[in-house]
Amino acid sequence: MNRRDFAGLLAGLSAIASLAAKAQNAQPAGTATSVTCLIHPNMVMMDLVAPLTVFNLLLADIRLVAKSSDPVSTELGLPVVPTHTFATAPRQSTVLFVPGGLAGSVATMQDQSTLNYLAEAGAQSDWVTSVCTGSLLLAAAGLLDGYRATSHWYVKDLLAMAGAEVTDGRVVHDRNRLTGGGVTAGLDFGLSLAAQLADENMAKTIQLVLEYDPAPPFNAGTPETAGEELTSRVLERRNPLIEQARTALSGRQI
Repeated sequence: MNRRDFAGLLAGLSAIASLAAKAQNAQPAGTATSVTCLIHPNMVMMDLVAPLTVFNLLLADIRLVAKSSDPVSTELGLPVVPTHTFATAPRQSTVLFVPGGLAGSVATMQDQSTLNYLAEAGAQSDWVTSVCTGSLLLAAAGLLDGYRATSHWYVKDLLAMAGAEVTDGRVVHDRNRLTGGGVTAGLDFGLSLAAQLADENMAKTIQLVLEYDPAPPFNAGTPETAGEELTSRVLERRNPLIEQARTALSGRQI
């Protein structure tokens, strides 16, 4: 990075800090943006980190909530340390956020204490949100019934089993529900939510500082662009977990 680029980065960060501080100061005392993130074993690190990067630039109070205080392993094997447990975490927050990861989501959908926590926190949060297969957990907790929602392309149709209206889109917004598609949609999701929590100018400033200007080397990010052969191979590998998710939703207790 040359001196000019570095100066530009500093200017962008300064602008974000200034905008975020103004947004926080404009709120009544004690109502600063709070984000409760459910962290669960085998979640996908990118599902968590991309939105958290945006939340952090918004100067949000971020809570990482898990069933216990033990470090939570991600699909990369990198642990994430909770700041709160179900027993200590406030139920009320500005944003309840659930990351995905198919294996982790399927296992967590079968943990009733986690679903109970999500149901309680979702009922008391201003926004109920997810990225990727995190929406399966929201659905299993009864939080998407009657709402338009999306998920990773290979499981989004399962949301209908929990009363959701399955909707195509990288980010789907319905009232106080905001759900994102698979993995890389986390930044789109974060920026969309930033525009709701602050304003569009803040979201654009964060996008610029993150240099979020995607230009993928291949056009294979959806079943439509990847083609039938590649899509079938992915589904063949994922099908056992997809069927487990279907079974978990069909037997949900909430």
